[in-house]
Amino acid sequence: MNAPVRRVAVSAMVLFGLLILNANYVQVFEGTKLRTDPGNTRVLLDEYERQRGSITTAEGVAIAQSKATTDKLKYLRTYPGKSAYAPVTGFYSLIFGATGMEQAEADFLNGSDNRLFTRRLSDLLTGRDPRGGTVKTTIEQRAQAAAVKGLGGRAGAVVAMDPRTGAILAMASAPSYDPNPLSSHDPPGIRAAYEKLTADDADPLLNRAINQRYPPGSTFKVIVAAAALQAGRKPDTLVDCPHRYKLPQSTKELRNFGDESCSANQVTLENAFTNSYNTAFAKLGVDLGESDVRRQAEAFGINGEPLSVPLRVSASSLGEIPDDASLAQSSIGQRDVALTPLEGAMIAAGVANNGVVMTPYLVSELLAPDTAVLDRTEPAELTTAVPPDVAGQLQQLMRGVVARGTGTSAQISGVDVGGKTGTAENAPGQAPHAWFIGFGKAGDREVAVSVIIEHGGNSGSETTGGKAAAPVARDVMKAVLGIGGG
Repeated sequence: MNAPVRRVAVSAMVLFGLLILNANYVQVFEGTKLRTDPGNTRVLLDEYERQRGSITTAEGVAIAQSKATTDKLKYLRTYPGKSAYAPVTGFYSLIFGATGMEQAEADFLNGSDNRLFTRRLSDLLTGRDPRGGTVKTTIEQRAQAAAVKGLGGRAGAVVAMDPRTGAILAMASAPSYDPNPLSSHDPPGIRAAYEKLTADDADPLLNRAINQRYPPGSTFKVIVAAAALQAGRKPDTLVDCPHRYKLPQSTKELRNFGDESCSANQVTLENAFTNSYNTAFAKLGVDLGESDVRRQAEAFGINGEPLSVPLRVSASSLGEIPDDASLAQSSIGQRDVALTPLEGAMIAAGVANNGVVMTPYLVSELLAPDTAVLDRTEPAELTTAVPPDVAGQLQQLMRGVVARGTGTSAQISGVDVGGKTGTAENAPGQAPHAWFIGFGKAGDREVAVSVIIEHGGNSGSETTGGKAAAPVARDVMKAVLGIGGG
């Protein structure tokens, strides 16, 4: 063999070797990534050959299901609840892959999860059509309906939880969208629907309940009050409440909403909390110090690792606090403090649950196609935010807000209700956000709730959260507690 032929042969062998190595690398090291890529249409086409499992409410009602068709693709994904449940289900699209629960529980829904191995083997041996498993969520129909109705299309979000378990009972985000056009078998129609949604400035694809962070405004005073109680103060302890508070090392003054005066130069902690005096809590935060405020915020889950419920949750943050002026602003939930509505519900739930914050979750059970339970979520403690005695004092403070303070619109006859309103400044020239976080207890049922209405406030009134958000929270709590009219 002459030299040129040898060189060609060696080159060919090297190229074949590289090709084999690349094929093995792709299959072994990149296989899982490519298989689970939501944009991998080849995998999606294969999945359309078998019936995808349903996503249901806590009552077992399907909010995402697959129906047999007579066209090229064997099954069509449909969403009976349309926009009401889109923040939970997400969508399953031939072109754009999957989002929400459709993505988070994709392996179980499409039948490839190891927990369905026995079923897959049985299908293979018996010749039955393969099917995916069912994901049963914790979402309760009445609670979700009340949350969606309460938002009424206004931009914002609602989260309701069982404080004792962490089960998420309602998760609403507005504006929302109908997943059905995105799950059709018509590619031009899918693209048109998706482009319309992505071009919408209101961002209906955003799940505001878990992926949007807002300044919490006065709802953050629960954190500062908890830090104060942990430091030895009591609800009847007197705290300074100047008409205007001059920020440390600054010429700027911090005021109450509408430049309202406190009822006295010194008021009880309970009075300051009930009437949501900014000047009192700004100075109280500075008196406590950054370490106490930060430690208490983190004990409630702020600044923690991002959660998965199993939908991915954006992490809430306290932000940087470089000096006491910044601490004063942070202590009233402004400056760089940013919380998700889910975190707001977790704070209220931790107070209601005697100081223990439970890990939030959206999936109660995973069911085989024959409805056998293959997995069940067991409630788990996330943090102990405060000891039981401090939690009891916080409950007292929050009950006062609803009984005689800024949150009276959350009252429910015969129900133990506590809460905290918030009016959060967010951008120059924009109306503030309206917040309410709280809890309700009746009989053997408990609920914690968080509501935000974007730009739903009045910049001159701290009662805004009570007027705009508290009635929504009240109706959601009534729905969970089984009280008529919710």
